[in-house]
Amino acid sequence: MRADHAVEVAVLGAGQAGLSAAYFLRRAGLDGRSGFVVLDHAKRPGGAWQYRWPSLRFDKVHGLHELPGLALGTPDPHRPASEVVTEYFDRYERTFDLPVRRPLDVRAVRYADDERGAFVVETPAETWLANGIVNATGTWDRPFWPHYPGQGDFRGRQLHTADFSGADEFRGKHVVVVGGGSSAVQQLLEIAPVAAGTTWVTRTPPVFRDAEFTPEYGREVVAQVDARVRQGKPPRSVVSVTGLMLTPQVRAAREAGILDRRPMFERITPRGVVWPDGREQAADVILWATGFRAALDHLAPLGLREPGGGVRMDGTRVVAEPRVHLVGYGPSASTVGASRAGRSAVRALLAELGRTELGRPRR
Repeated sequence: MRADHAVEVAVLGAGQAGLSAAYFLRRAGLDGRSGFVVLDHAKRPGGAWQYRWPSLRFDKVHGLHELPGLALGTPDPHRPASEVVTEYFDRYERTFDLPVRRPLDVRAVRYADDERGAFVVETPAETWLANGIVNATGTWDRPFWPHYPGQGDFRGRQLHTADFSGADEFRGKHVVVVGGGSSAVQQLLEIAPVAAGTTWVTRTPPVFRDAEFTPEYGREVVAQVDARVRQGKPPRSVVSVTGLMLTPQVRAAREAGILDRRPMFERITPRGVVWPDGREQAADVILWATGFRAALDHLAPLGLREPGGGVRMDGTRVVAEPRVHLVGYGPSASTVGASRAGRSAVRALLAELGRTELGRPRR
């Protein structure tokens, strides 16, 4: 199969994991002509961070682990996190002269021939022939919307946390927030002061963690997620393993009754939500803070998924196809894990392709 370009490695996605992989490919001696390319669908640098709601200040995020080789510096903590990270990622791309091409939507990755040789990466405008793939497409493009009876009859507004742009649009309204993750809590704390009322609903009781997040605990969390993906199961959400951090702001919200959680409702009515015991809560808005799924549909032609929908992994390597590495997936779906995953993925992939760490073919 002919292609417009040929490279050794194609990196898909320019978020934290993708940029980390690109950095280590550059350090390995691959250039930006025939060595590797980074294909990103966004119009500007920043990964998923650029889409975070404007009122999310940098000092309210759980932390951003620095990318390898370049310090973040000391940004104004009161600036929007989306601006801080976008500027940092842009500076990173320019500092290391990373070959990022955007905006380009990767529609499919398939084998170039029946012998399962090189890969062809397809975008609407161009194609790339590559010997290896580092997939770093994250989850932002796959917001998860659960389905409940009566959902289509609700007369108010429904939106996903990915569409949240600030609390002002909910002023004077009753908002039902669905979800037990950190985004649900952050958005609920912003909405509560201006809304007529809020109701927090989660599928399972939230677990608040008051202890320090130590490196040892971090490794324990990573190990739990890693065990699932090694079995080919879909990875669990991070908060389902770590719990919610009990910050002073969260503690105050619990004391004020803002984080008084209710179990999941049974159905949705035109006016609100109803629980199995018949209790009903009128609502103007339902905010689905129900997380995201891994954006892997473009890899479907390679047949990597297990029957349960997950991808069997060994570190960042896909067991069914060792020339494909997933970074920002499973145990590396965190700011710390993503940067580390970039290094290990590049090292393993270059070895699989028969290259030394200097990017030269082995003799």
